[in-house]
Parts: sequence; structure tokens; C-alpha cells
Amino acid sequence: MIERYSRPRMKRVWSDENKFAKWLQVEIAVCEAWAEMGVIPREELSKIKLARVNLKRMEEILQETHHDVTAFLGSVSESLGEESRFVHLGLTSNDIIDTALGLQLLEAAEILSEDIKELITVLARLAIKHKYTTMIGRTHGIHAEPISFGFKLALWTDEMRRNLQRLSEAQKVIAVGKISGAVGTYATLSPELEEKACARLGLAPAPISNQVLQRDRHAQFVTTLAIIASSLEKFATEIRGLQKTETREVEEPFATGQTGSSSMPHKRNPELCERVCGIARLMRGYALTSMENIALWHERDISHSSAERIILPDSCLVLDYALAIFTSVMKGLVVYPQKMKRDMELTKGLIFSQRVMLALIEKGLGRQEAYKMVQRNAMKAWKGSKNFLTLLKADAEVCAVLPADELEPLFDEQYYLRYMDIIFGRLGLTESQWQGDMAGPSEFAPRSI
Repeated sequence: MIERYSRPRMKRVWSDENKFAKWLQVEIAVCEAWAEMGVIPREELSKIKLARVNLKRMEEILQETHHDVTAFLGSVSESLGEESRFVHLGLTSNDIIDTALGLQLLEAAEILSEDIKELITVLARLAIKHKYTTMIGRTHGIHAEPISFGFKLALWTDEMRRNLQRLSEAQKVIAVGKISGAVGTYATLSPELEEKACARLGLAPAPISNQVLQRDRHAQFVTTLAIIASSLEKFATEIRGLQKTETREVEEPFATGQTGSSSMPHKRNPELCERVCGIARLMRGYALTSMENIALWHERDISHSSAERIILPDSCLVLDYALAIFTSVMKGLVVYPQKMKRDMELTKGLIFSQRVMLALIEKGLGRQEAYKMVQRNAMKAWKGSKNFLTLLKADAEVCAVLPADELEPLFDEQYYLRYMDIIFGRLGLTESQWQGDMAGPSEFAPRSI
């Protein structure tokens, strides 16, 4: 089966070819720094910059050495002559591994940022389209008061903007390198070398490190991805709820010829949203592992390494995948405004109970008295067949304060949407800013976090 949501760009980031190319990039940057400091002759540097890594040969060496950096260096050395003696000069393995890992994470984060921006664009445009598409708001799963479908989507838009900001902060934390030697004291090199090498790589040197970059940095990155995935789960869960047969106010796209069940031809399941929810659970597991990787023995141990070889690529890959799925769902989302309208009428006007109570209070009644007057009629509407307004009109005590001609205007769903322009304006969600192919306001920045 051809996977509709294949993510080749992210796969390339975490390929062995890219990983070891990054290792070589770091090694060469260090050699350039050594040359600038007069340690490596310029003519030798020009030869070193032609170095290559042969993955097949590296695998052969690895079978003997059981050490990936040693195997890598062996392969690189075979592509050079005597100048190979300057490669890895004064370094420890994690000077290369951790610094190169930062470069990979930054590449991955850029792709995820693009994904999030695309989703923000889709959500924002859909929110504007449905700014006045009235539906019932639900609290505890029970009908509360009217909102608009666009209001719900505007809320999601703002959340994804915060997620974009979180990812930007996490990028800053992992955009560091370390060229500080075996335990971080620069015994075999110098802070100056580190600064020069990191500058060539576009990274900041870690202010202090031991044999590794500290794993709180990577934990912040992975937990940020888990938060983003949890937001997607929240949105997907809402769509699943609204797609239930009894509700069916929205529906994820269902292609011609698609089947929902091997046994029941009528099924139209929210399987894409369910997939997103499952991925979010996986992401939270990765986040927990990333936090457990923070506590290493003394100046480092290797307990984090095996876990990171799984959780760092996978967390980037599966979030990239989940964002692609959910964005496609929102692009093809089927919305049923008439069903939203009918569902608001299910409780026979009960959704206007607060307006009635407040109107009674404005007439001079105490809050508790007004609440009881409204609630007794509301409970009758819940249990019987009469609508709420009819019951209120028949209640002499209510009508003594609020006559029928003052009651009826309180049952207007549009009243609840009167501040939508202000709410959307706060978010910068106006049609003029979100037209065409561009993604609306630059930077996608939330007004506040």
C-alpha cells in the first residue's frame, strides 16, 4: 500500500548518510579552526577538506572495533593520506556526535516549523470561513451555550501559534555544540578552538559541558514535540466526537472507493484522527524517556545513547507524519452547518437559561431566587416535551418580572456571537490578512503566550 503521508525530507535528515556527513562536517570545521590557530598547515587542510566517508567500509571496520566513531575515523582516514593524523585531533567522540546531533535536530526542527505554519494557515482560513457558523458549545459533554465553529478553530490556531513559539525556543536550546574534550575541561584543545569551530557550523558553543552536552537540552526539545502532538490529539479527539453518528456535525475526508470496515459497508470512521491520537501517546512516551536521560553518572555514561538512537529520530519522524495527517484532515474537513443548527435545538431552548436568569437579576431579583425560578422550568423541559420558552411563559412568577415580549428576544443565538470580530481581531484573523497563497501575518506570533 502506498503511504499517502510519506515524509521523505524528514527521513533524509535521519538517514545514515546525513548523520555521518554531519560528523564529517564537524571534523572538518575543527580542522579549519586548528588551521586558523596555526596547528594544521594550510596545505594539509586543503587535503583534509576532500575527505569522504565510505559507509560500506565503515560497517566493515565496525564489525571489528564495535565503536562507531572509531569505524567512522577509519573510513575517513582511508580517503586521505598522512594528513589524516590531524583529523579528530584532541577530540573525544561526543565532541563530534553531540555537535552533529545538534545540526540534525535543527534541520528536523525547520521541517516541523514549516509543517506547523502550514497547519496554522489551514486552521486560520477555516476559522475565518466559519466565524459565524453557529454551533453548540459543550462543557462536560453537555450542551452549554452557542459558539461558532470558527471560534473553536480560532482557539486551535492560537494554540498552534504557541506551539510554534515553543519549538522556536527549543531550537535555541539545542543549537549548541561542544568541542571541549574528554571531560569538558579543554585539556587537549581550547575554548578558542571550540568557538571557532562552532561558529563555522552556525552553532553557539555550550557555556560549559562535560563529556556530553547536558541532556536537559534534548529533553526540552522532545517534550516540546510531545506537547505539540498532544495539541493535535486534542483537536483530533474533538473531530472524533463531532463525527459520531448521533452528532455528525463534521467529518474527516472520506475518499471515493474508501472503505471503513471489512464487514460493514456503511462505515465512515474517523481513522485518521484516531491515528493522530495514537501517535500522541507514543510521543509522550518519548518525552518521558528523554527526561530519564538527563541523569547520567558523573561526567557521562552511555545509558542515554541507545534510547536517543530511537527517540530523537522517531519523535521528529512521527510528529512530522502526524502534522501531515492532521493538516490533510483539516484541508478536506466536511462541515455540516445545518446539523449544527438542529443540534442546538435538541434541548428545546435550555441553552438560553443563563440569559433568562441574568435578565431576572437585572430586574432586581436576587441571584439565588432567579436561579431557582429558571432551574425549575429547565428541569421540566429536560423531563418533558415542552420547550423552555413555553414553560417560562406559563410561569406566572417569571412573567410577573419578565413579560413574554421581553422573554422572546433572549432566545437569540446570534447574541452569543456579537464579539467574534473583536476576538478574531485580537488574533489577527481577518480576511484581508489570510487571502491568497501566503500564510497570513508574518511570524505567526501569538499576541501573548
